[in-house]
Amino acid sequence: MPKKVIRVEGQAPSPLLSHVVEANGFVYLAGLVGTDPATGTVAAGGFEAECRQMLENVGRLLRGAGLDYADAVRCTVYLTDMSNYATYNQVYRQYFPTDPPARASLQVAGLVSPYTIEIEVTAAR
Repeated sequence: MPKKVIRVEGQAPSPLLSHVVEANGFVYLAGLVGTDPATGTVAAGGFEAECRQMLENVGRLLRGAGLDYADAVRCTVYLTDMSNYATYNQVYRQYFPTDPPARASLQVAGLVSPYTIEIEVTAAR
């Protein structure tokens, strides 16, 4: 199956990347951060709010591709500060409460400012 770009309603297109791409039964989400779609800025309320908004954004794109959180098979998460790891895990468990996807979590030197966490998701049909 050739690559298919999935356009999700409400997701502004980017000339630099496709937000959702499907190939060979897998759906790949580009890196997502905690942008509040209503304001276009980082979610207000600190790290936990940013993390929650990031995962809400994941759900919105998955649903736009006809999938849901349970279809996620792999997540890669980038944090700028591993001292936020426990908070991130608490929020993450609410979105993936049973049989969570495989996951890697890495500390990075920085992300696009002002974000402190980013996630890449692969889902399967």
